[in-house]
Amino acid sequence: MLNEYIKFLTALKQNNHKEWMDANRDWYYKIRVQLINDIEKTITNISKIDRRFQRLTAKDCMFRINRDIRFSNDKRPYKENLAMYFSLLGKKSYGPGYYIHIEPGNSFFACGCWMPPADVLSKIRQEIDYNGNDFVKILKDKNFKKYFSKIEGEKVKTTPKGYDKDNPMIEYLKLKSYIVTYPFSDKEINDESFLSTSISLIKACRSFHDFLLTAIDEEH
Repeated sequence: MLNEYIKFLTALKQNNHKEWMDANRDWYYKIRVQLINDIEKTITNISKIDRRFQRLTAKDCMFRINRDIRFSNDKRPYKENLAMYFSLLGKKSYGPGYYIHIEPGNSFFACGCWMPPADVLSKIRQEIDYNGNDFVKILKDKNFKKYFSKIEGEKVKTTPKGYDKDNPMIEYLKLKSYIVTYPFSDKEINDESFLSTSISLIKACRSFHDFLLTAIDEEH
């Protein structure tokens, strides 16, 4: 089944103003219904892997298309991408979660925590310091490595406070984000194969997700 995510977003990027959106409101509503359906399908499939996700609804996982332009020099009123974020801590949290980004020429799947605040980052670093062998084992897992080559994100230039420069996990402790990603082509997005691929990706990085979740919120 073909969908029109890429077609719609390409047109929106070329016409990012209210007048165009008003004239194409029915098209946008069609896209939104498709997005909700795809989110619901994904929740169902994630829940087969991890029952904790059963409590999520589509509303918990989708974002408004309107941009907040109150304090921005960029006055384009609409985001030029669509996204789904499946997180047990909530879509406005610092993760971890499973994220699907849909944008012409730049669609991808991601898992992890992106630029968490200092207190959350400290907890992740502590968990890696205490359980480094478990963390490395996750990264070296055959199925994980099939899709993800490395943890992405910036690193601090100096040794993080409280850690020794000779710590065997120091390169992981220097990270400011803990994210792995996998790209999708426009063709995959168009024919919805990204949904089935996403489930394979979630299975592959579940242990990575759960390690971060344990570090941040042991109740889960």
